[in-house]
Amino acid sequence: MKNILILTLTLLILSGCSDDKFDINRNPDNLSPGSITLPVELPAGIAGIVGAQGAYYSLFGGFWSQYFTQSNTASQYNKIDAYSVGTNDYNSGWTAMYDALGDIRNVKKMAESQENWNYYLIAVSLEVHASQIMTDFYGSIPYSQANNSEILEPAFDTGQEVYNLMITSLKDALSKNLSTSKGILPSTDDFIFNGNMDRWKEFANTLLLKLYMRQTKVNPTLAETEIKNLINSGATFLSSDAAMTQFEDAPNRSNPLYETDRRKLNVGSNLRASTTTLSFLNKNNDTRRSYFYGAGNALYQGDFNNTDIAASSIAIVTLKPTDPVYLISTSESLFLQAEALERYFNGVGAKDKYDAGVLAAFQKFSLDGATFIASGGKYEYPSGTMDENLKSIMTQKWLSGFPANGFEAFFDQNRTGYPKISDVEQSDPEYVPGELAYSIEGTTGGLFPKRIVYPDIVKTRNRNTPTLEKITTPVWWAN
Repeated sequence: MKNILILTLTLLILSGCSDDKFDINRNPDNLSPGSITLPVELPAGIAGIVGAQGAYYSLFGGFWSQYFTQSNTASQYNKIDAYSVGTNDYNSGWTAMYDALGDIRNVKKMAESQENWNYYLIAVSLEVHASQIMTDFYGSIPYSQANNSEILEPAFDTGQEVYNLMITSLKDALSKNLSTSKGILPSTDDFIFNGNMDRWKEFANTLLLKLYMRQTKVNPTLAETEIKNLINSGATFLSSDAAMTQFEDAPNRSNPLYETDRRKLNVGSNLRASTTTLSFLNKNNDTRRSYFYGAGNALYQGDFNNTDIAASSIAIVTLKPTDPVYLISTSESLFLQAEALERYFNGVGAKDKYDAGVLAAFQKFSLDGATFIASGGKYEYPSGTMDENLKSIMTQKWLSGFPANGFEAFFDQNRTGYPKISDVEQSDPEYVPGELAYSIEGTTGGLFPKRIVYPDIVKTRNRNTPTLEKITTPVWWAN
């Protein structure tokens, strides 16, 4: 493993894996295929995905969903905030995710050969989760030939092809009869559900729902047909968090975003409250405000060159070393279901899922959101037109991803247009709290980012890398 290895090993110790399951003096990547066991490879893959998602892609998501903006007294993330990320930036994210996918795909291959359908379902679900993040950020990615030691320069599958392959894989894994699974059962080596296979079925179904929902704009007939089929089949979806929680307040054992931004940089003040999110919380007297940010005011998005404002007056984003990393949270699952019911079932049941989603989002911080969804409450379901209802669903889904799942809010905004993009600057009295504002230091001529460009490490090592698209070019499902 790479920089995720230490985290993986310490978490294995924390999780209670016995010596016969994992030898901490051995790197799983250096073991011969015949020496690797499923309980060795699975936790390495999970920790790797969590590390890549939480340490790298959470930063892109948080800035581009405007949960936070770069401090005006530092410069660590200026390029992300100004939409000027190039091929020489953030190579590590791609490397870390594909390193983790190598472990997960090895689990998948071993599990299939052993007819261990429990591990097979887990591996396929994790493979799809990680690949969905990558293809939604980059577009075409290696998938069908990826992590194959015999193929040094894997082909790039288009985003549409990747989606089709992911859906096929999920359906295949869900079709397996888990009662006939052979071999060892997953337990503490499963950092997400501790071997609870009912939860993994729900996770896989929720992933399927997400993949279909992502196509509402580009392929509406398929999205409607498949979502109706999925829900009418009686499929169960997540009603609990799919999250990794085994973090400690210690070096190399803490939440990846905290570890990267607070411990490794040793600054702690880069990420500041964006006017976009904080103004919305203030407008609605949202009790999550003090859990999202410390004391202080917000900074206009991308106003990191403004030295006239005292940094001490700008609220710092609250991150904790023991924060979970959510693959899919309860609230995200519920909002996905609410959108599906609103779009394709005449709204029947949508309010109930929406209300439950809001409550779950508040519960993340041990808060009660009941007054917000009650009659006359700030977040009462509008029961208006479909567009009005979808706006409420997507707005609350956007908020529920704070602080580390902003990439999902970024993808949703590219698909649905919510939160809306402001027609005015945030300094304008007519600015509407919660609307996205173009970065003050933006370098793309008023256009918002829609993707990440391929890093140099990909271009120089794989001649199959597609021609670079502009950061403002939408991926296939957002066209």
